[in-house]
Amino acid sequence: MANWKLKELRDDRRRTFLKMCTVAAAAVGIERSKLLNFLADEGGSGLAEAAGSTYGRSLIVPAPNGVQAWFQELWPQADMALKACQNMNLPIASNYGGFSSYLYTKERNFNPANGYRGTYTAGNGQPVVGGLPAGVKQWAGGDRPFFYGPDAPWFDHAAGVPKYPVTALMSGKDETHTEFPFTSVALSGTSTLQAALASLGASGSSAVVPVLGIDPVKYGRAPGAPDVATVPSAAGMIDLFNSAASQFTLSQSGDQQLFETYYKALVGLRKSSERTSWAPQMAVTKNAAHIIGLNFASQLTATSQDLIDFGIQEMTDSMASSATYLSPTQRAGLEEFAKVLITVAKAFALGLSKTAIVALSPGSTSDQFWTDPHVTFDSAANLMQARNTTKHLGKALDGFYKYLSQQVDPESPTEKLDQNTVFFTFGDTPHTPLQGSTWPDATPNACNWTYLMDPKANIKNGWFGQCYPVTVANGKNGIGYNPLNGQDDMTKNSEQMSSYSSTAVVYAVARGDKNKTAEYGTSPNIIPGLINVK
Repeated sequence: MANWKLKELRDDRRRTFLKMCTVAAAAVGIERSKLLNFLADEGGSGLAEAAGSTYGRSLIVPAPNGVQAWFQELWPQADMALKACQNMNLPIASNYGGFSSYLYTKERNFNPANGYRGTYTAGNGQPVVGGLPAGVKQWAGGDRPFFYGPDAPWFDHAAGVPKYPVTALMSGKDETHTEFPFTSVALSGTSTLQAALASLGASGSSAVVPVLGIDPVKYGRAPGAPDVATVPSAAGMIDLFNSAASQFTLSQSGDQQLFETYYKALVGLRKSSERTSWAPQMAVTKNAAHIIGLNFASQLTATSQDLIDFGIQEMTDSMASSATYLSPTQRAGLEEFAKVLITVAKAFALGLSKTAIVALSPGSTSDQFWTDPHVTFDSAANLMQARNTTKHLGKALDGFYKYLSQQVDPESPTEKLDQNTVFFTFGDTPHTPLQGSTWPDATPNACNWTYLMDPKANIKNGWFGQCYPVTVANGKNGIGYNPLNGQDDMTKNSEQMSSYSSTAVVYAVARGDKNKTAEYGTSPNIIPGLINVK
């Protein structure tokens, strides 16, 4: 029989109650599906539905101060990388290999035993004009041309097929050495992209910390956007959740009646959980914040298997064998990023958060190996470290989605968590794709771009816009696209694409809901060339 006190909960009291239940269930390891079943039994289906959210999660990775360049090695400009590999037997000074900053060409002394240099798709099932160069595989699918480097995550490199195809969108302009790049995420006059995604995640969600971030974070505004909770590190995230959890327990002295209902709900959860180890946890009525803190510390901390799955153990072992495997700053940046992703993945799985803003490197541009990697192509040793950097960046992102793929979505029990988590990254400058030597910051026509991975495929995949080694029209070689059909538009530049590209990202996180997308200032009706209508 339903509990009338639960059925009568409204507005802030209902949200507070749901957060209490989320905290308690996560702290003692109760599956989200059992929590939802209990809420449906005790408070009716409306209460259970209120514990979930219509819209998806997002992992947002700002890449400021030049570190965005590493993503270019995972997903290089398609035409540039293909041409660099096609001309691999010519002198470096006379072909695309000399222009390209792609790490995996023969001219860059990359000669793997398996010969593999990446996978290319021409898009729409089209064959590659002139055939494939040696070492490059072809994926027959895809919506637009794209190139996946040999360390690209979410990709079966043996078969040459992506698990989650990626989209690259020309957007914004070169903002070299900017800690808080903004032109790539200029959504509308009312919203910035990061804040809009956070608002979507918080909408109807019972997550205790709707949006969390690694300092420094600056995410702007959007209707309904919650405050962002920031911490300095992965360890700080665990402390953050302990603190947030304690807000919704006995420390709320002015809410005794609600706590009585909350306590009875905990007793009910005891029955539904079927956990013989529940009894010790009943001490929550005496010292709830302390016990919840202990449990979160355990559940959010990386295990030895996590260190393997996210590539940290391999990196540690490789550094023990060779001190030059990575530079000190490369190792430190990669290890912290991977550990943050582990904690975020666990927080997502526990239903504690919906949006994470995790900068790849908030470091100083004085470091030119990791944060602003100008020296990448200066020596054979630097090239090797750069490839190892790219490899472990890919492994960390792979590990994140592998973990999510093994977890039930806490707000959609019939799906796995990876299916409802969108990845998005942007930065101040990707560094030019036209030159390796000193790897300059300045891009052709000051162009910039972002990367999006949408597991639900509400957004088409491939490159939208392009960057060419020579001028193609109107003095431009960094060009935009036509949002009506997705084709290259040589009359447009990348900054003119910002609102279109950002709207596509919102549409992905809104799971194809046009009306919800339009609430943030721009209707997806203006980008039919980018979206898949289902």
